Amino acid sequence: MSFHSRIAHAFEGAPVLPLTLKSRYAIISDCHRGRGNANDNLLKNQNLYFTALSHYYERGFTYIELGDGDELWENRKISQIIEIHSNIFWLLSLFHQQGRLYMLYGNHDMEKKKAGFGKALCACRSCTEAECLQSLFSDITFYEGLILQYPCGEFSLRLIHGHQADLLNSTFWRLTRFLVRYLWGPLEHFGVLDPTSAAKNYTRKDRTEQRLSDYARKERTTLITGHTHRPSLSPDAPYYINSGSCVHPRCITALEIECGKITLVKWTLSVKSDRTLYVAREILSECALPIWPAGKREVRR
Repeated sequence: MSFHSRIAHAFEGAPVLPLTLKSRYAIISDCHRGRGNANDNLLKNQNLYFTALSHYYERGFTYIELGDGDELWENRKISQIIEIHSNIFWLLSLFHQQGRLYMLYGNHDMEKKKAGFGKALCACRSCTEAECLQSLFSDITFYEGLILQYPCGEFSLRLIHGHQADLLNSTFWRLTRFLVRYLWGPLEHFGVLDPTSAAKNYTRKDRTEQRLSDYARKERTTLITGHTHRPSLSPDAPYYINSGSCVHPRCITALEIECGKITLVKWTLSVKSDRTLYVAREILSECALPIWPAGKREVRR
């Protein structure tokens, strides 16, 4: 199966969500939540991520996790990840209770596509200082693809993780998981980068992004992905958009869809004039979605 066929297959039977002027979507990819050890890539940015997630929850956004939310190649048990990041899963459960949570799976959490994974997750508990939830999620389904569709037109945004463009991380993901778990993972402690990773190998990163862009251009659609960890939103390249990741050295990135436009933002730790620290939200790029007349894009928050 070619990469084009694998990407197309991800949208067969994919959920379709409405895309209107009132829509509010926050899209974050590649959190790589771990179990609190040295290989937990989210650990250094967990406060940034929780702050961003709280911001989106309070403002009524629907949260879309674009795959690789949990690091299940280096960790075997999701319960250990939930225990370490219990505050994050507690907040995710609030999104879920209000019908504002959609989760896709990527190559590093491909286990989520199994039919029984969602039911097993229902039995997990997430304890905070305030309460202990008897069930983390009442019921949840993990998807390979998702479509945001404008109801009165042909325009749509198509969302996948992006590993479908990479043979090693899609068709042969079990082999790659074995190598990461038993070879590249341990070697990471000594500074050896994983050559199978599109996020760490720039040749593979460029090739993967080129394939994703080629698919979107050929299908004349807008494709939103993660996987390569390299954020991208440019009016000059409207077919391919990347949300980045939560494992950058000093920040996390996210995409926001609101008021007829899409915005790439960065959440980072900053310092006020009195030397107190705070979490800052910075706009990196934004562009209008080409589906409404210009006069209708200006909507007050």
